[in-house]
Amino acid sequence: MMKRTTRTYTPSLVFLAAIMLLLTACGEQLIPTQVTVMPTNTPTPTPSARGSGGTLRLLNWDAPVILNPHLTLSTKDLEASRITYEPLASVDKEGVLIPFLAAEIPTLENGGLAADGKSVTWKLKRGVKWSDGEPFTAADVRFTYEYITNPDVASTSGAVGLYAAITDVEVIDDYTVKIHFADVNPAWALPFVGVQGVILPRHIFEPYNGANAMEAPANMLPVGTGPYRVVPPGIKPQEVLLLGTQIVETNKIVFEPNPYFREADKPYFSKIELRGGGTINEAARLCLETGDVDYAFALQLPPEDLARFETATQGKLISNFGSAVERILLNRTDPNRETASGERSSLEFPHPFFSDKKVRQAFAYAIDRASIAELYGPAGKPTYNNLIAPPQYASPNTFYEYNPAQAQKLLDEAGWRDTDNDGIRDKDGMKMQVVIEYEIKSIYDQVFLVLKKNLNAIGVEIIPKRVDASVMSSADPASTPDNWLRFNADMIMTWYFSDPDPGPYMQIWTSYSIPQQANNWSAGGNVERWYNPAYDALYEQSATEIDPKRRQQLFIQMNDMLIEDVVMIPLVHMADVAGVNNTLTGIDLTPWDTNTWNIKDWRRSP
Repeated sequence: MMKRTTRTYTPSLVFLAAIMLLLTACGEQLIPTQVTVMPTNTPTPTPSARGSGGTLRLLNWDAPVILNPHLTLSTKDLEASRITYEPLASVDKEGVLIPFLAAEIPTLENGGLAADGKSVTWKLKRGVKWSDGEPFTAADVRFTYEYITNPDVASTSGAVGLYAAITDVEVIDDYTVKIHFADVNPAWALPFVGVQGVILPRHIFEPYNGANAMEAPANMLPVGTGPYRVVPPGIKPQEVLLLGTQIVETNKIVFEPNPYFREADKPYFSKIELRGGGTINEAARLCLETGDVDYAFALQLPPEDLARFETATQGKLISNFGSAVERILLNRTDPNRETASGERSSLEFPHPFFSDKKVRQAFAYAIDRASIAELYGPAGKPTYNNLIAPPQYASPNTFYEYNPAQAQKLLDEAGWRDTDNDGIRDKDGMKMQVVIEYEIKSIYDQVFLVLKKNLNAIGVEIIPKRVDASVMSSADPASTPDNWLRFNADMIMTWYFSDPDPGPYMQIWTSYSIPQQANNWSAGGNVERWYNPAYDALYEQSATEIDPKRRQQLFIQMNDMLIEDVVMIPLVHMADVAGVNNTLTGIDLTPWDTNTWNIKDWRRSP
C-alpha cells in the first residue's frame, strides 16, 4: 500500500453511517470499502516552497470538455475540475470525512449535527480566497445550492439527487452555514461533499444562474479555492485525430499555483499540463515506458497490453477498487420509432422485445461474465449485482449465472425462434437484432467480441455502435443523438459508481429520474426508462430511515429488485487504474472522489 500523506487536519467521524449510529447509539463501525493502491511504499519528501517542483504532466486519453463539475457527470471533466475546485469536505479510502473548506466535521458533540437529524451546521475556514483574490464565504455555499437546484441550470449534480432532501441553506454568518432537511436525513454528509459538492464562486456564476448556464466563461476558465488555477484560455484545442471513423479532438489545459491558496508551502509544482485525447495504449506508453507523462488516467488495459508494460521502467500501474461496475443497460423503449416531435426511445413506444422479461432474462443468462472479467486482468472481477460498495450494502444474492441453455429455453418460451434457419431468431417478421452503443475504447471492443460470441450462440445478432467518449457523455444531451442519456440504441455498455452513501445512486432508477425530451434529458440517470412504483416506495423509505440495519436491507432489496427484473446486466467490478511515474509521490487514492482530490500533496522525489 502507498504510504498516506501527512495531513494537517484530524478526521473526526467515520462517514457513512455517522448520524445513524449516533442517533441510535448502536456503537457499530462502518466497514471500509476495500481499496487496493499499489505502487510500493515511497516516503513523502519534506514539503518545500510553493511552485518549486517544476512541471507535473498529466494525460487523460478521454479529453475534458468542460471545467464545471455541476454541469457534467463525466469523470474526465470531474478530474480536471477538481484540481481547481474544492468541497466543504471529502471522504478518504477509510470512509472518513476530511475537511477542505470546512473548519471541522460536524458532530453531535460539537453541535454541528442536530439531535433530530433534520439539519447540519458547517463552520467554514476563515481567510480562504478564490483564485481571483475575492473572499470565500457562506454566501458562496448558499449560491451553489441555488445554482445546483435551479431547474433552468439543469445541473447534473442536482439530477443525481444529492440535494433533493434540502429545504434551505441558511447563512448564519460569513463563516457558518446551516443545511435544513425536509425530514431526518441519514445521508446528511453527501451535499457539498466530494467532487459533486464543490463550491462555486457566487460573484462569478451569479449572472449565469439560469438557462444561460452553459454560456458562463468560467465553465472553461474556472475560479476556485483549490491549489491550482487554470491559465487562460483554459481548454485549448490541440490536434485533431482520426480514430477509426471518429474524429477526436485533443486539447491541453495549463494550471499554475493559486497565489491565494491558504497553505503557504503548497502546491509543490510550478505548472501542471493536462493533455486530453488520444488512445489508452499511447497514454500508458508515455507514462510507463518513456516517462514523458507523470500521471495517466483511466488505463483499463486488456491483459495482452498489460503484459507489455510489466517490464516498464519509468512508471507503474495503480489500482483503486471502489464501487464502479461495468454493465449493460437494456432499453425499455424503442430506439427505432419516433414521436411526432422526433423523440426516439420515447415512453410512448415500448421496446419490441426487451419489454418481455423472459427475453431480458435470456440475455442475462447468455453472458459469460468470467470471460469478460479476464479481459480486465487485475483491474476487474466478475459481478452479478448493481450495488457492490460499501460492502455492508452489497447483496449476498446471485442472479443469472452463465447458462446459455436456460437462455435458449427462455427465448423459445417467449416465441423467438429461428424460423428461416439463418441463425437469427425472429418473431412476427422481426429479427432479433440488437445495437449496443459504447465508447471507443480498446477494452470495450474486446468485450464486444465476447458478447457477440455469447449472443450469437443463442441466435441473437449484435451490432456495435462505437461513439467517441466526448460525444457519448457530452454536457448537452440535446446536442447529439448519441448522448447516452438519450439512449438511441437497444443496449448501452457503460459504468456507474455509487457514493459512500448509496441513496443518490439508488435514486437513479426511480420513475421521476427518467430522462426524456420533455425535460431536456436532464431528469436523472434512469436511461433504461424503467418504471416501478414499488421501487420508488423503497427508495422513499430509505431516504429517512435512520436504523442502519434496516437501511442496509432496503438498499439490498432495491438492488435485488433491479437485478431480478434485469434492468441492467452487471458485468465487471472495475478498479480505477492509472499510471504513475516512479518519481511521483503523495498520491492517496480514494474510491469516493477523483484521483486529483489531494493533488496539493503530490510531490516529486529527488
